[in-house]
Amino acid sequence: MTKLNCDMGESFGIYRAGNDEEIMPLIDVANVACGFHASDPNHIRKTVELAKKHKVKVGAHPSFPDLQGFGRREIKMSKLELKNMIMYQVGALKAFLDELNMPLNHIKPHGSLYVMASKDEEVARAIADAVETFDVSIFGMANTAHEKVYKHERKLDFNSEFYADLDYDKDGKLVIAKGKNSKYNSKLAVKRCLRAISEKKVKSTSGTDIKVGCDIICVHSDTPNAVEIIKSLKKALKKKKIK
Repeated sequence: MTKLNCDMGESFGIYRAGNDEEIMPLIDVANVACGFHASDPNHIRKTVELAKKHKVKVGAHPSFPDLQGFGRREIKMSKLELKNMIMYQVGALKAFLDELNMPLNHIKPHGSLYVMASKDEEVARAIADAVETFDVSIFGMANTAHEKVYKHERKLDFNSEFYADLDYDKDGKLVIAKGKNSKYNSKLAVKRCLRAISEKKVKSTSGTDIKVGCDIICVHSDTPNAVEIIKSLKKALKKKKIK
């Protein structure tokens, strides 16, 4: 069964990002920011409480300490530094989950940390070390260092993720525009997701087909028409009896 997940809780202080209140009832799993690229203690609590209200599973969405760059800038760290950084953030989120008697469902790195781990096996191993500490699932991209390290090398519960609202280049890398704030064609998103589920393929920006995994589909909460995409996708999945 293909589930829908969304990166959530990315507001902080007086600044708002995404439409968590409208999105949360529509999804199965929330990846909650832990304070390093977005969010703060008050917004973490608010997001976790919202997830519990709508019976949505919660996972940690840790990143590099890059609030100004929204976690989309690379930072060089040792393997132990990376593990410690992730454990620190996940531990913060888990405190709020524990208070509400909610389990930590998974870990999904954010932004440049996620991308670096898809290419650099040592970064992926550092993340795997943290995941093993919490004994939870890990989300990542198929046919990358994510799958090689998490699934095959470390035997973790690996969920391959497909992005409904991002393009892929010919090498299977995500195309993330800086300051991403444009709408994504909802009809195209649905078409791509259905093909990813049935054929495990998607058309790249160069026009060639590339292999993908699709255990779980991600839509970003800061995509302006995220609600439209999620509703259209849920309708299509129900029609195809995929969900």
